[in-house]
Amino acid sequence: MAEIRDEAVLKAVAHPLRRRLLDTMRVDGPSMPSALARATGQAVANVSHHLRVLADAGLIEEAPDLARNRKEHWWRMTDQRISWNPTDFSPEAADAAEAIGLQRQIDLARTWLGSPAARSEPWVTSAFSTDGWLFLSPEELSELGDEMNALLSRYRDRPERGDRVPVFVLGRGFPARP
Repeated sequence: MAEIRDEAVLKAVAHPLRRRLLDTMRVDGPSMPSALARATGQAVANVSHHLRVLADAGLIEEAPDLARNRKEHWWRMTDQRISWNPTDFSPEAADAAEAIGLQRQIDLARTWLGSPAARSEPWVTSAFSTDGWLFLSPEELSELGDEMNALLSRYRDRPERGDRVPVFVLGRGFPARP
């Protein structure tokens, strides 16, 4: 897992299109700017610029071994998982990065809820949403997060199969009042 400790790298991740590019490569694997442009609805030049920013941050790298000719320019993630601790950064940088991440999660959920698949089998009965109010100490909340991450890890690296599609799972835990 890549652990971000540099504010410039955090800034590279904390951009809506760059987050989407990383998500696309995380799901689809290495890709070319033209394919990423199609997937995100962006111009190839814009995607190429943002790929260079991600490469400068060390989050992706060129993959010349995948090119079939000199015109193809492939990129791959250096690590599929990225982690960072808000205490390593200024409050403004950490809040901005968290806000971008949260907005991405909201956008994905909103897109799902508006899709025909959200109302048809088998996904209508397979998809889930859960929340709840718990009374936890900071240590217990940390333990819950560790257990949730361990559970996700059990499913993360399973082999591809014809009936498996990308599924976004969201879990957050934080102190709040109703």
